[in-house]
Amino acid sequence: MEFKVSKEFIHQLEELINKKNDNELEVLLNDLHHADIAEILDELDFDEATYIFKVLDSDKTAEILLELEEDLRENILSRLSPKEIAEELDELETNDAADIIAELSQEIKAEVISEILDVEHAKDIVDLLRYDENTAGGLMGKELVKVNENWNVLTCVKEMRIQAENVSRVHSIYVVDDENRLKGRLSLKDLLTSSTKTQIGEVYIRKLNFVNVDTEDVEVARIMQKYDLEAIPVVDELGRLVGRITIDDIVDVIKEEADKDYQLAAGITQDVESNDSVYELTKARLPWLLIGMVIEIVASFVLKGNESTFQKYSTLIIFVPLLSATAGNIGVQASAIVVQGLANGTLKEFSRAYFTKEITVSMISGSIISLLLLGYHSIMYQQYLVGFAISISMIVVILFAATLGTLVPLFLNKNKIDPAIATGPFITTTNDVFGIMLYFGVANLILGF
Repeated sequence: MEFKVSKEFIHQLEELINKKNDNELEVLLNDLHHADIAEILDELDFDEATYIFKVLDSDKTAEILLELEEDLRENILSRLSPKEIAEELDELETNDAADIIAELSQEIKAEVISEILDVEHAKDIVDLLRYDENTAGGLMGKELVKVNENWNVLTCVKEMRIQAENVSRVHSIYVVDDENRLKGRLSLKDLLTSSTKTQIGEVYIRKLNFVNVDTEDVEVARIMQKYDLEAIPVVDELGRLVGRITIDDIVDVIKEEADKDYQLAAGITQDVESNDSVYELTKARLPWLLIGMVIEIVASFVLKGNESTFQKYSTLIIFVPLLSATAGNIGVQASAIVVQGLANGTLKEFSRAYFTKEITVSMISGSIISLLLLGYHSIMYQQYLVGFAISISMIVVILFAATLGTLVPLFLNKNKIDPAIATGPFITTTNDVFGIMLYFGVANLILGF
């Protein structure tokens, strides 16, 4: 059952903190999951959160550190000595420990690493710090189980028992050669059903998905999603096994990428969160608002250039908001589907078949909307030619919006620009300018103005 933080519970904690009743605090919190304790600490002030953090054992607080909001984690770490931080990192897997150390200043970082008791653990952490955080090397952990292809089953089992002590969860057993080059994986069933004298080289599975240390994190996520993997091995430039990435790390990548794409689609140019400062939030939102303002000013000039047309046919101007909204929606819908296809790998580049399908869908939608609009205009205003001009213009603008919404994400993706930009203000504001130009252009042509 999910734990819910209540005001009564927080009040109870604050009373125990004020009384310095450490024993009761431990009893109250020890049975809770580390994610729930992190949520509780986020509700307290820094001093209270730090006090509780120091009361609990390192095996508990190490996991809590990973779940805390960045500001609170930074504050708590600033109140711990390098030795205390090292004790926390000793309890974490290498990739998580490297993430924590990366947030520290260079001076503190060196002191903390020197205080880590497990020398091999410290070496692995230092090794991970040299990789870019957005690559497979930056995501991977060093904890894994590997066996040599030249071992027999009996030796393999003995070695696996030793290695498994340092691995929280064994997803796969990897097979390497004498140079530590990845050769394949070992099935637990094959291991259990083979003779103790059987050589691993005779039973391991050679077909295996893997990534390079320089593979981008989003590409790792795509591969793991595609093949439904719980873990994937990581190799260096020489094909040597250097680590593994587990599904929990990839879930974080997927969430971060989704958050970023959502913000881009909303016209937010930087990665921000609700608890960021007013300055950071304004800086992230303002650029697209200013770009949108400039584009809409251009649209106003287009309207002014057609002033004589809508003075004679006043109903033309009435339907401009409807035109902008419809074209914007069509463009965003088209681009959203393309961006989704690019993200999940079902669409990799321009496809004539897909483009034809999208235009057909837009043509059908545009025709229905235009017929309804023609009927409404005819009943309300009895200006049949003007109604016909508005309807035909609407179809043309909708087709343009669909074309723009389909092609722009593909163009951005080809040029290594995040196509999620195309699902927000970029499409809607661009449609406004060109849509209004097309609208009046077609209407003038039909009305002979």
